[in-house]
Amino acid sequence: MKPALFFAILVTLQTTVPGAGSPTVMDLWPATPPGETKSLPPEADTTKSDGNLIAGRRVIRLGNVSIPQITVHQPPAEKSVGTAMIVAPGGGFHILAYDLEGTEVCEWLNSIGVTAVLLKYRVPARNPKANRWIEAVQDAQRAVSLVRGRAKELGVRPDRIGIMGFSAGGATAALCALLEQRQYPATDEFDKIPFRPDFAGLIYPGALVPRGEFTLADYVKVTGNEPPFFFVHAHDDRVSSLNSALLYAELKKRNVPAELHIYASGGHGYGLRKTHEPITNWPDRMTAWLRSRKLLL
Repeated sequence: MKPALFFAILVTLQTTVPGAGSPTVMDLWPATPPGETKSLPPEADTTKSDGNLIAGRRVIRLGNVSIPQITVHQPPAEKSVGTAMIVAPGGGFHILAYDLEGTEVCEWLNSIGVTAVLLKYRVPARNPKANRWIEAVQDAQRAVSLVRGRAKELGVRPDRIGIMGFSAGGATAALCALLEQRQYPATDEFDKIPFRPDFAGLIYPGALVPRGEFTLADYVKVTGNEPPFFFVHAHDDRVSSLNSALLYAELKKRNVPAELHIYASGGHGYGLRKTHEPITNWPDRMTAWLRSRKLLL
């Protein structure tokens, strides 16, 4: 093993390589993340006692994330299919809906044999007037390279590393799959490993279509070299379903495999929690899609 790679692993890994039921937390960066110039208050759950409930339950709204990390949740060994999914929670690039669109999603992925990698990316956006997604995408690109570089140790295949995201996390996942250039200078040997995922799932993504407009943002480009995509959105979502529909249309134009589900109603921010709305059965649709892509074999 090259000395630089060995050192990167030492400074990145906080615990031993995981087994089923023992999540492993890893810092994404060996030192200060790219572009960090100031300190934030301590990381904390910002949910107030009177905060909005989802399906009758509170939501962890994690704020002031300055040390981005991934947490690897392994399925039982006998169920593992060798596929990994990086999970990016939403939160408007202000906070992370850490359980609703994070840990609960990891539990579901483990139940279908997928190794779930929860991405705790930096929030709030350091410069909300510019590309407010930049830190999140830097962290996502780094996460893909890190997981792919450690695929053998994590018991997954390096060509079956996916990413899925919700709302702002959906934009993060989309841009991680779309952008052709790494959004930060290489820091170590892991950054020589490809950062694009092998497939992407976007659940009510935002920030792909500017508010009130009917075209994709100028930073959303499709060339035809993208991996397969899966989309879920509600027609009545306050974060317009055009975020999914217009990106799907561009993928279709360039013959990139994609599957789009737009439901009549369902709103925004439901995660996997069951409501009376049919849209909350979307995990069944995604499971079928993963199986059709031979990612659950």
